Amino acid sequence: MRVVIVGANGQLGAELTKQFSQHDVIPWTRKDFDVRDHRRAEDAVLGTRPDVLINTAAFHKTDACEDDPALAFSVNASAVRNLALASAACQAAFVHVSTDYVFDGARRNPYVEDDWPNPINVYGTSKLAGERFAAAACPRSYIVRIASLFGTAGSSGKGGNMVETILAKARRGEVLTFVDDVVMSPTYAVDAARAVRVLIEAAAPSGTYHLTNDGACSWYAFAAEVLRQARVKAELRATTLAELAPRASRPHYSALTSRRLSALGLTPLRPWQEALAAYLTDRTAVAHA
Repeated sequence: MRVVIVGANGQLGAELTKQFSQHDVIPWTRKDFDVRDHRRAEDAVLGTRPDVLINTAAFHKTDACEDDPALAFSVNASAVRNLALASAACQAAFVHVSTDYVFDGARRNPYVEDDWPNPINVYGTSKLAGERFAAAACPRSYIVRIASLFGTAGSSGKGGNMVETILAKARRGEVLTFVDDVVMSPTYAVDAARAVRVLIEAAAPSGTYHLTNDGACSWYAFAAEVLRQARVKAELRATTLAELAPRASRPHYSALTSRRLSALGLTPLRPWQEALAAYLTDRTAVAHA
């Protein structure tokens, strides 16, 4: 099976490249082409003729999306449609990575795949548009929603992730301040990538899947658990989203869970605390590699 991965140098893309290593993997990064260059992207896909195309490319800086909605929709929606159409022309499966930010956060129990999206910022709206384009343009589309990602490709100064940010600030003796009124589902890139591979190799029905580690917590609680597991001391303070006053609105509750995985007899992702422990072990191995 030939698998093309767009955005292969990101936290998720790097793990997807490893997960599909038993197949013919073609990793693409922005050095190969910009996804906004529709002609080059289309020519690359048609020239490669993959069996599966996985798109992890995104403009995901939430506040920056508010400042430049045209760029957000160009990357997160128009480029997705173009890649999905090229996948359909090759009769390939198209896997598009989306986000928990397609929801408004008005509820207090985890969102499942069938819940109706209602984004409250430009980023979430552009990602939802991408979902709709993918489903309409390619009959074999998988929309996989992943949230609050951390992976080893974001460690050791390779772009960063929230775990590394927490540990770096703690070791510099800084006071850590995190919101305690924003609840999400932390997700280890290894687990999300493995779940994508399982879906594809099992020839699961196309559609939308939530691929986050089990459970939910606030960013404050996540930071506390990172410090506890890493055995790092730091002063940790709770704040609220209102006090931070970001330019873009954020859902106060965007935890995800999957109803579809269980219905298909597929194993849900492990609890986020276990995934965090695995990450802290794996990052040490990467640092000494």
